[in-house]
Amino acid sequence: MAVLLTHAHLDHSALCPALAAATGAPVLAYGAADSGRSAVMQRLAAEGMAGGGEGVDAAFRPDGLLRDGEVLALAGLQIEVLHTPGHMGGHLCFGFGGVLFSGDHAMGWASSLVSPPDGDMGAYMASLARLAQHDWALMLPGHGEAVADPALRLAELTQHRHDREAAIVAALSDGPQTARQLANRIYTDTPAALLPAATRNILAHLIDLHERNIADSPHPLGPEVQFHLI
Repeated sequence: MAVLLTHAHLDHSALCPALAAATGAPVLAYGAADSGRSAVMQRLAAEGMAGGGEGVDAAFRPDGLLRDGEVLALAGLQIEVLHTPGHMGGHLCFGFGGVLFSGDHAMGWASSLVSPPDGDMGAYMASLARLAQHDWALMLPGHGEAVADPALRLAELTQHRHDREAAIVAALSDGPQTARQLANRIYTDTPAALLPAATRNILAHLIDLHERNIADSPHPLGPEVQFHLI
């Protein structure tokens, strides 16, 4: 028996101590909240970039560590561990036969927030592509209803991000802009209360474009600096 945690956001991790106490089961995860970050996200965090206040459980520490490709034998079940960084560096999905427990990487009702340095758009897209290589029969996300056609949902999420990137590049063709300016321009039908999260998503795209030599900034990367096309 074990408590398996997808990632250390409080809406997922907060119940772990109570579950462990009630069952005597260890809590297993990839690591602490800052684990699994890419080199660029580690650098940005060291330079002082902070997340957007999305409920990171900074105090979380698992009882044991899980690694990509590990197969857990629990109660006679074979559960595959899939490291899927993107929403967070240490995000895990779990495969059980044809069922994918997708956590917050692929949700049933909305796209995932990717907020640097905890989130990484390049890693997110790579993890989506990896999940899409499997022939899943059912996807059970951390938020939203069960997804009966995982391949279609994964394709929708991938296309959504490609479309968002295209909109950012098109907007930058008019001249340098910050993540906040781009969010105000692109997320025209988004309630004002959600624009800070939208800005973090835009920043994640801009950092990914920077890493791929498509966009750049004369200043250290951050939410308030202007980016321009190369």
